[in-house]
Amino acid sequence: MKTVDLRGKDYLKSRELEQLIKRSEMEVEQFEESVKKILKDVKERGDEALVEYTHKFDGILLKPEEFLVPFRELEKAYENLDEETRWALEVAFERVKKFHEAQVERSFFVEEEGMLLGQKVIPMERAGLYVPGGKAAYPSTVIMNAAPAVVAGVKELIICSPNPNIYTLAAAYICGIEKVYRIGGAQAIGAMAYGTETVEKVDKIVGPGNIFVALAKKNVYGYVDIDSIAGPSEILVIADETAKPEWVAADLLSQAEHDELAASILVTTSEELAEKVKEILYNRYLVNFSREEIARESLKNYGHIFIVDSIETAVDISNHIAPEHLEIITEDPFALLEKIKHAGAVFLGEYSTEPLGDYILGPNHVLPTGRAARFSSPLGVYDFVKRSSVIYVNKEGFKRVEKYARKIAEAEGLEAHRLGVEVRLEES
Repeated sequence: MKTVDLRGKDYLKSRELEQLIKRSEMEVEQFEESVKKILKDVKERGDEALVEYTHKFDGILLKPEEFLVPFRELEKAYENLDEETRWALEVAFERVKKFHEAQVERSFFVEEEGMLLGQKVIPMERAGLYVPGGKAAYPSTVIMNAAPAVVAGVKELIICSPNPNIYTLAAAYICGIEKVYRIGGAQAIGAMAYGTETVEKVDKIVGPGNIFVALAKKNVYGYVDIDSIAGPSEILVIADETAKPEWVAADLLSQAEHDELAASILVTTSEELAEKVKEILYNRYLVNFSREEIARESLKNYGHIFIVDSIETAVDISNHIAPEHLEIITEDPFALLEKIKHAGAVFLGEYSTEPLGDYILGPNHVLPTGRAARFSSPLGVYDFVKRSSVIYVNKEGFKRVEKYARKIAEAEGLEAHRLGVEVRLEES
């Protein structure tokens, strides 16, 4: 983990800062061709292609009728969970759902003389959730992706997950999802985007995955909507001398354990805190740590501690990076909130640890990465609805605006547009 002293320097031009920002840039051309081939095969050959790729990549030979996990298996997974885990997942779903209920948009109408203008909010009919599978367990991914869709009123949710485990199946049951397909990778994205003999075509695909899943989502956009193209996870902690080094170190490690590309960044005004955090990480937390190899590689390449002159400078650096997760552990964290311009989620105060946000608090943990927080938002109810404009004009309303429409049509040189207005003048 690198310690960089930026005091008295042009900090936004720091070489280390620039390397952090560019960390998610990777050569994807080597994967693009194979992803496009998989998608083309699934589009053209449907279930037959799914059988082949599931066998090739996941080592599982399935018949098309075996893609869908029987609903009874979802029930059994739920029933076989230990009581505390089942309770935790149920509480998480209810809390996440309750939070997202505040995001619900309403249809509206505006009346003018001779006109009724409005917007109708309509939930999508079917959404597909991609959930990584295999040895890993991601029930929180199911909950965070499903809850806003449920609140939005999406009629049907399906899950694609390679070899889903008991936690994925139980979470699906808790969320009211009845269809889980045991297929993964780019081929699963293609199946949900185009539809096959067995897998339904959806309107939107959400959920994380590896580079093949990310590229597949990118390539099917237009056939379906997608949530985002997620990059490596990241956390930035702004801390002053009041922060507890053990707590800061633990939060940095919570991202480093994700994968080797994850970024864990501390920006602090305290040189003493910087030294203690680093010492605790390497001499205490990483000793006999279950994911030590992954975490050490992440910290080695993308772990940074920046020592700065002021908290204001720390905020500038944070806004420049636009982190997925931002923790503010200072004497008065709320004083900084107004100055934060770009962050996926902002955690204020020493007890607001990022892992709570991942699992139980309520706000969505599907967040923009790779500086996308500059222009995008967490997953929410608004991602699962669409809006239709509603327009009614009677004769009086028509008379109020027709001359302006004719003039603009004339300026644009669109004769039929003007004609559409003029033919109605004869009846007015």
